[in-house]
Amino acid sequence: VPRREQATWAAGSGRDPVATVLASNEGRLEDLVPIRMGRMLASPFAFLRGSAGVMAADLATTPTTGARVQLCGDAHLGNFGIYASPERRLVFDLNDFDETLPGPWEWDVKRLAASVVVAARENAYREETCRELARTVGHTYRTWIRRYAQQRALQVWYASIPIRTIIGRIEEDRRRGALEISIEDAQRRDHLSALGKLSVRAPGGGWLIRDRPPLLQRLPEDDPRRATIPRVYASYLRSLAPERRVLVEKHHFVDAALKVVGVGSVGTRCYVALFAGPARGPLVLQMKEARASVLAAHVAGARIRHQGERVVTGQRIMQAVSDSFLGWTRGPDGGYEYYVRQLHDMKYGVDLARLRPAGMELYADLCAWALARAHARSGDPAHIAGYLGRGDTFDRALAAFAIAYADQTEADHAAFAAAVRMGRIPVEHGI
Repeated sequence: VPRREQATWAAGSGRDPVATVLASNEGRLEDLVPIRMGRMLASPFAFLRGSAGVMAADLATTPTTGARVQLCGDAHLGNFGIYASPERRLVFDLNDFDETLPGPWEWDVKRLAASVVVAARENAYREETCRELARTVGHTYRTWIRRYAQQRALQVWYASIPIRTIIGRIEEDRRRGALEISIEDAQRRDHLSALGKLSVRAPGGGWLIRDRPPLLQRLPEDDPRRATIPRVYASYLRSLAPERRVLVEKHHFVDAALKVVGVGSVGTRCYVALFAGPARGPLVLQMKEARASVLAAHVAGARIRHQGERVVTGQRIMQAVSDSFLGWTRGPDGGYEYYVRQLHDMKYGVDLARLRPAGMELYADLCAWALARAHARSGDPAHIAGYLGRGDTFDRALAAFAIAYADQTEADHAAFAAAVRMGRIPVEHGI
């Protein structure tokens, strides 16, 4: 594949993004689907976030070199951020793996670059600035893949992006109005913070999850799903390494609720469970339904025995450090498969709408760096680096693709909005 051909994008004659989005609602909780549709309607970037399946089908028609890595599958700007390692060290990395699966490295890079252009346009940046930001993604990815290709496999595996590195970059660029990241704010967003937001004091002491429908619906005492929690919990424990199991077993179940999360995930089954441990120490776990990856129809050789295990395995492969509580189970509602993680563990995201161009450039650079590091862990960085070369041909091709696909996303969002106006799609606004 000549590098210049990575610019290729042309919509097929049978392409119907609205139908693809509606098909993705199958199997979701029907009363929550209008919330998902309302969130996707908000803007082209929100539509891009919620339509990973549309872009997966589109990317499957574009040229690839055949080099495979563990893909995020949904590597847009909003799926990167700060979180705490098990050693309580803040790092920057990918943080969403619902669609992870092995596949062509180009797909993640192109989704990231397209998301940069869509977000930049919503911030009213000049078109040449948007193009330059997409070039930044290509340049940074290419530069870091080459660096990782020159390192030993163990060096790549142990590499991370510590928060102090990011703060240093921010300080260097402060005069240009770059990012603002508060370490203190990130550190405050822990399990105690989650407890304060989610719960209320129970009569007689202790805590119960706050009932705030439709976004947070507490399971009442007589709910059949609540009665299955001990079985679900036992299945989850079996997925943990023995030393992690010992820690989790110190906590006992207190309460549970159904929670609405994200944009593309709205309508999938997601539970939060509150546990209490020694000295009334809280532990808040999230059990999120793991559906088949949107990539599954477009890549060969994927053998999945449990969708939750797929998500956890992909996350552990791609992240420099991962949540100690990652595991999988079957849920309280039959045969649905789930992955489990801490609800909040110093997770901190950047408000893209508030970024000026210099800040967006730095953030896009950090995301492309994190993506290159994640791909280098599972793929052959020397193979990819050799293809990308030392010149900027790929960078320019990627920018051309990103501009074209941003145009496509805006057209798809307009078609989606038209379908809403025609009454084809019920929506709930502002939820």
